[in-house]
Amino acid sequence: MTQALNGGDVDGAMALYEADATFAPQPGEEVKGHEAIRAALDQFMALKPRMDGEITKVMTAGDVALVMNRWQLEGTDGALVEMSGHSADVLRHAPEGGWRILIDNPWGGGV
Repeated sequence: MTQALNGGDVDGAMALYEADATFAPQPGEEVKGHEAIRAALDQFMALKPRMDGEITKVMTAGDVALVMNRWQLEGTDGALVEMSGHSADVLRHAPEGGWRILIDNPWGGGV
């Protein structure tokens, strides 16, 4: 995800999501499905984000994983934008291999 965001690659980011995924673009807000997630990511990409992250914990149960990540981001909307947080994401192992995001919550347990 970091590579896709830093490269402005919305298609690459979208390839990581399950079709029925849920994303929290802002604290207290949820969008569901590829169309809504793409619209949220398009707005986010307008900031020309530069993100760094570190996975801090992974828990798995069968084909499902909870991934905790610490992240920092800089971008611009005319002025410098700086954000950071702790994400809590649920991923599911895809039948064709790899993992896909089912729930993407960049704001962690605080939402």
